[in-house]
Amino acid sequence: MSIKIQNELGDVSIDTDVVSTIAAFAAMECYGLVGMTYKSTRSGIAKILKGEHLSKGVEVKVEEAGVIVTLYVIIQFGTKISVVAENIIEKVKYNVENLTGLNVLEVNLNIEGVRVQE
Repeated sequence: MSIKIQNELGDVSIDTDVVSTIAAFAAMECYGLVGMTYKSTRSGIAKILKGEHLSKGVEVKVEEAGVIVTLYVIIQFGTKISVVAENIIEKVKYNVENLTGLNVLEVNLNIEGVRVQE
């Protein structure tokens, strides 16, 4: 699915996969985040996504007024989850808005697991 933006110079079309990739890489820069995971871990074991597959841990929902970004993450054991979550939300919102020009309505964070980082 793509998002259409119109301005005085013409039309811009941004695919939701681009927004997912931007959000995933922004989140990975945050302290306390071990990695991204799939949206559903039915087996109880959260698998960390690597490289170009990071965007599979992000859902982008297009609304009329903007986008809603949902991330599925694994947090580092021993970090304060609320602080890490707040940092991830702020970084993702900032990067998506500045790189795409889209309005980010919400950034939802689903913590799928906690892992000891060695």
